[in-house]
Amino acid sequence: TLSSSSAASDVYKRQAFHTFLKNGFSVCRFNFRGVGKSEGKFDNGQGELSDAAAVLDWIQRQNPNTNESWIVGFSFGSLICMQLLMRRPEIYRFIAICPQPNIYDFNFLAPCPSSGMVLYSSNDQLVPPDATKTLETKLKNQKSINVDFVKIEGANHFFAGKEKEFNGAIEKYIKKESRF
Repeated sequence: TLSSSSAASDVYKRQAFHTFLKNGFSVCRFNFRGVGKSEGKFDNGQGELSDAAAVLDWIQRQNPNTNESWIVGFSFGSLICMQLLMRRPEIYRFIAICPQPNIYDFNFLAPCPSSGMVLYSSNDQLVPPDATKTLETKLKNQKSINVDFVKIEGANHFFAGKEKEFNGAIEKYIKKESRF
């Protein structure tokens, strides 16, 4: 399941989508309510979390023999991704792209139930480095899981001009963690 919070991130949603497809996953990419051609309006996370759960339910029904569900979220979508992770024990791995712990409270991730990756940029104009470092410290100190923090040097919040590095980081993590 891939999700996003803005049309500006659409390029990277497509790239992540195709990287997962190339690695044998069934993938569903969607916009939150009120984004792009989606109906509805922003619901401060509650409706968006419900939408993400419905998408996960749908893709699992389409793939009843899978033993591996991953979720990916970008920016605000990372918050929804992590909230869904806390409610759905069948999720095997997550990738949170440019989460915003300076805006959203991630304290609910204690303990985080699954290993995953946080992909972030060194020149993120929306997230100060100390906010990402605080999130990293919180998640790295948990037992029984591993959360890899991968920084793309020279990238901004939308990884402009860093498509190769962005795709490479996702591909490397999938190959390292997938049970396929």
